[in-house]
Amino acid sequence: MSATTGMQPPIHFGTDGWRGVIADEFTFARLTAIAPVAARVLADTFGASTSSNTVVVGYDRRFLSPEFAKSVADSLCAAGFDVQLAQSFAPTPAFSWAAYNQKALGALVITASHNPPAYSGLKIKGAFGGSVAPAITKQVESILNNANSNAPEARSPGKLTVFDPWASYCEELRSKVDLAAIRKAILNGELVVFTDVMHGAAATGLEQILEIPSDRSGAPSGLKEINASADPLFGGNSPEPLPRYIQELLRQMRAYRAEHPQQLLVGFVFDGDSDRIAAVDGDGNFLSTQNLIPILLEHLSQRRGLQGEFIKTISGSDLMPRVAALYGLPVYETPVGFKYVADRMLAGDKVLLGGEESGGIGYSTHIPERDALLSALYLLEALALTKQDLSQLYRDLQVKTGFFSHYDRIDKHLSSLEAKNRLVQYLQATPLQEIDGRKVVDVNAIDGFKFRLEDDSWLLVRFSGTEPVLRLYCEAATSEIVDRTLAWISNWVEQF
Repeated sequence: MSATTGMQPPIHFGTDGWRGVIADEFTFARLTAIAPVAARVLADTFGASTSSNTVVVGYDRRFLSPEFAKSVADSLCAAGFDVQLAQSFAPTPAFSWAAYNQKALGALVITASHNPPAYSGLKIKGAFGGSVAPAITKQVESILNNANSNAPEARSPGKLTVFDPWASYCEELRSKVDLAAIRKAILNGELVVFTDVMHGAAATGLEQILEIPSDRSGAPSGLKEINASADPLFGGNSPEPLPRYIQELLRQMRAYRAEHPQQLLVGFVFDGDSDRIAAVDGDGNFLSTQNLIPILLEHLSQRRGLQGEFIKTISGSDLMPRVAALYGLPVYETPVGFKYVADRMLAGDKVLLGGEESGGIGYSTHIPERDALLSALYLLEALALTKQDLSQLYRDLQVKTGFFSHYDRIDKHLSSLEAKNRLVQYLQATPLQEIDGRKVVDVNAIDGFKFRLEDDSWLLVRFSGTEPVLRLYCEAATSEIVDRTLAWISNWVEQF
């Protein structure tokens, strides 16, 4: 059997799933070919430990997602698997939780996360409640793309059951925080919360967890949800928590602040399947996970009394390990990508949290999975208990550690894949000794090349696996140094 037909490219699972343009790469035929193979690999991997024959099937709010999910469920039943099919959209972490909570083989989730509207996708989650290891997706790929491989053996049809993906998930998240303190702060008017769900799967999430009605209907409420409608075009943008896509949230929050200058105010942004988060402070300033993770480290260790290792990716801000050191938390650094964070979380050591620069944060108090709604709850708890703005909490940590910095990332397009390969070979053989007139004092090559400079600034050069694109990151004492460093490396790579 092969899921590759005509001129379609082979099935390839990226950092967290297989994605393709709907009706082009991503079709019902390909999806129903993939699903039973993925389920069989899940059974081979987790069947002995779970004694289960059940696969959870869930979906987001993208075009045709319910129909894609039903086709997956039908194909699994035909292959002999029992299926728990979601009766509605829900966050991807809710399906990871369902797989773990129901002791299933795993979950297959129809979602393209933050990709543009034309895309759909499939994520494979393991019985442990997180993304499966690359070795498992490689196994699925190998079977699918081998024309001589055989389909899984047919068995007696499985049973299809429909379930509510929200109920147990919301109950679980409520148990993680001081729900009463959060509800009191919002209901008493001490805290006003805006949420931009970007037309995605986080819609109604905080409303259901906190059991506080949102004012989407126009009724007064301290919980204000925007972009809550189902829109397969996502308002013409990608559902990604970046400043350029949240202008309406920024407009509404700044207008509200102008009318309520003393109000404690916060905004949260959730990506299309609610596994990534960003925030906006009371003055309308965007806060990425570079800002949020230090706040969470302090909150969980100092107010919640939790301990454990902090896992950061190589692209994370230097403030993170400084805050960890301040509170006696060990630090472990991984390549970029939450799969590496999850692998470390599963390794057995006690972990407090692990996070990545692009918005994904996971917690040892939960499953080894990025969960934006849980992150929002912990941040709400910090606000409810301290009565301070998120940016004030961040500035306090800068003062406590004596570390102040600026950070930026840009993408640099090279002329060809050959140019990228020449650059990789050059840096492997001849690492840079000086950057923009500053001496390189250390090189970390666990993911691309991270150059630490004599002024304690750093530059990270990473490579796209499929395109002639460089990911360039820099952190330094001033924005001018960051801009100058990125401009220098951008010009220097032109020679390749």
